[in-house]
Order: sequence, then C-alpha cells, then structure tokens
Amino acid sequence: MYIHQLHHWPDFTWNADEIAPLLAAVRFKQGKLLGYMEHLGFDLKAEAVLQTLTQDVVKSSEIEGELLDVDQVRSSIARRLGLDIVGLVPSDRHVDGVVEMMLDATQRYDHPLDEERLFGWHAALFPTGRSSMHRIVVGDWRRNTKDDPMQVVSGAMGREKVHFQAPDSVQLPVEMERFLAWFNSDIAIDPMLKAAVAHLWFVTIHPFEDGNGRISRAIADMQLARADGSPQRFYSMSAQIRQERKHYYSVLEKTQSGDLDITEWLKWFLECLEGAIDASDVVLASVMRKAKLWMMPVAQTFNDRQRLLLNKLMDGFEGKLTSSKWAKIAKCSQDTATRDIQDLVVKGILVKDEAGGRSTNYLLTV
Repeated sequence: MYIHQLHHWPDFTWNADEIAPLLAAVRFKQGKLLGYMEHLGFDLKAEAVLQTLTQDVVKSSEIEGELLDVDQVRSSIARRLGLDIVGLVPSDRHVDGVVEMMLDATQRYDHPLDEERLFGWHAALFPTGRSSMHRIVVGDWRRNTKDDPMQVVSGAMGREKVHFQAPDSVQLPVEMERFLAWFNSDIAIDPMLKAAVAHLWFVTIHPFEDGNGRISRAIADMQLARADGSPQRFYSMSAQIRQERKHYYSVLEKTQSGDLDITEWLKWFLECLEGAIDASDVVLASVMRKAKLWMMPVAQTFNDRQRLLLNKLMDGFEGKLTSSKWAKIAKCSQDTATRDIQDLVVKGILVKDEAGGRSTNYLLTV
C-alpha cells in the first residue's frame, strides 16, 4: 500500500523536534547568503542569478537523463531577463520551454498556482506534443486509463527501477484541486518545510504523463523563492539533488511505502537544501573572479572572442584550452585563435601550461 492509498491521505505528520535543528541551520545559512548578496552591485547579482538559474535548468533535466546545451540555456535565460552578455547563441524551442517554466515559477513566485499555469508549464516542456518518440497528452492531466496504474521509474530504458505507483487518472482532478488549494493557502507552516511537502505531494500524485519530476522541482523552487522573499536565485536545489540522485530516489521510494509520517523526507530535503546553499560559494567565487578580471584596465582591450572564451573559462571550461578549441568555439581561423591567445599571454591573463602534452594548453592567471 502506498501513502496516497492510506485513509488519512494527505494528512502528513512529522517530528518537529527532529526537524527543528536542521531547519534553524538552513534558515541561518539562508539569511547569511541573502544578506551577503544584498551588498553586491546589480551586475554581480545579475551574473550570480544567471549562473544559478542555468545550473537549475540544466541539472533538473539531467536528473531525468536529459542533457541540455549549457550555452543555449544560459543564452535563453539571459535574453528573457534582459541581460547583456557576450556570446549569446540561438536556443531551440525545447530549451526555451524549460527556461520559460523555470522563470515563470521563480520570477512570478508571488502569483497563485492553478491548473492552467501548470498546463502551460507542461506544454512548454513538450512543445512537439511528444516525449522522445512517444506522443503524450500535453497541457492536461494524464487521462489514459489503460496505462493505470502509473508507475514512477528511473533508469535507462530496459533497466528501469519502479519506485512507486501513482494514483489512477480518474482521481487526478480531485487530488490536484486539493493540492492547489493547500499550496495557495496561508497555512501555518515554515515556507521551507512547505517547499519540501509540496515537492513530495506533487510527485506522489504524478498528474502528467511525463515531466512530473521537473515540474515538482519547479514548484519547490517557486516556494523557496517565497521563502526568500525574492525572485533572485542564488542557490540551486536541482544541482544538489543531481549530486544526491541515488539518495533522492531512495528516500522518495521509502517515503511512498511508509505511513504519513514524513520526518525522514523532510530531514533529507533540508540537508539537501543546506548543501545547495553551501554550494553557492562556488558560484559566488566564479562571479567575484569575473568581477576582478573585468575591473582590470587591460580588460578594456579585449575583443569579443577573447571575452567569450574568458567567460567560458571562468564558468568552468571542460578539458584544457588549446588554440584549436579556441578556433572552434569562437568560430575563427586557427591563426586568429593563436593571435588572440598570444595577446592574452603577453597581457598576463593566460599562461602556457607547463604540463605539456601533444597540444599546447593555456591556463588563466586570475
């Protein structure tokens, strides 16, 4: 028997004494982070938000086994937030759809959540009306009763692991009406705990044919934005869940097969959230590193190709930087790439990697 089949569903309970120390620690770190960000200038905060939202979108899809192009995601977010950044690239409609959902959830966090809004998010996730090669019901609750019971699985095709079964499709209108009424209410619960409960409750109902995981995380992010009292995101819950993916599915499966005491789920969620806030140090370090570089007088002499590649290096460049990679990314000739690199070496921004190898590699000095 799953929790949604229990008589008192969805009257969740938890041990407040066990939760209190974790909640206090997360609240302290949240306040410290938001306080620090308040002292940064507009450009630095905008860059931190851009990096965090890019992480959130990419990692939330990655949890489901879908790899999005990071540059496309970053460009799509920047365009929608009106940010002027170097190296904007075209983004396809699938990337734009995922970005639109996440931005609607976080930038309009103070608006009510209703079924039409959820249908819009779902339609944005599946602009072709298909999930992979399969046609699905888009912008509406799953209603194909021949597929009941709906099984929630993870893993590659042929090696799926069933974690639990969701309510039958005929129950969805009532289940979602009850969930949305609760989510939009002013119930006396800490907003961070409400994010945890909302995530669990929605993913348990699993109202769509596909995309439930991403939408449940968007709902949690929406509620966390309410907890922060700001649309600006400086930590990525999805990035942390991606790191803890096995534990995430394990505690979710365990919770679904237990009673309505969700203490263990709340503890995991708060610990994961604490990890996400701690990980924001990496984003902030990257932002401050960029600020230091762009404030240097020599930065005014960089061309657009150099700005593009330097930004990529500071965002976490995969592998080693070579002139051939430079030429490919900047869409220029090998000779132009070599001149760009040598110019930065002379200016003390890049240095030749002494480790050597078959190709000459370069490292940032700032």
